[in-house]
Amino acid sequence: MTEEFVLDLDEGMLEYFRDMADVLVDRCGISRPEAVARINRQYADLEVDPYPDLLCHEAPEFWALPAYYGRGDHDHLPTGDPDADAHIDFSRLPVHPAPPRDSRFWTLPG
Repeated sequence: MTEEFVLDLDEGMLEYFRDMADVLVDRCGISRPEAVARINRQYADLEVDPYPDLLCHEAPEFWALPAYYGRGDHDHLPTGDPDADAHIDFSRLPVHPAPPRDSRFWTLPG
């Protein structure tokens, strides 16, 4: 476990995962503890290489948004790219429930 995330991350990947949490806070309006819990649940079993891991080939939005949103009418997940997501009505996307508060994914108080 590294800092607030349940994955083993080097400093560069820790920053990348923090950027993913920032996306959820800014774009979805959730608290930082919930954002971290959602990312932890989504990627807990992922083996992440040192920075720059393969994840870094996409912007943090690409990996963060599926931790919050489900697939929409077109069976596509949002990517965070304004052009690619232009057809998505975010208000109609299903939202995954937050992880249970007593789960190991909630590592920050709040």
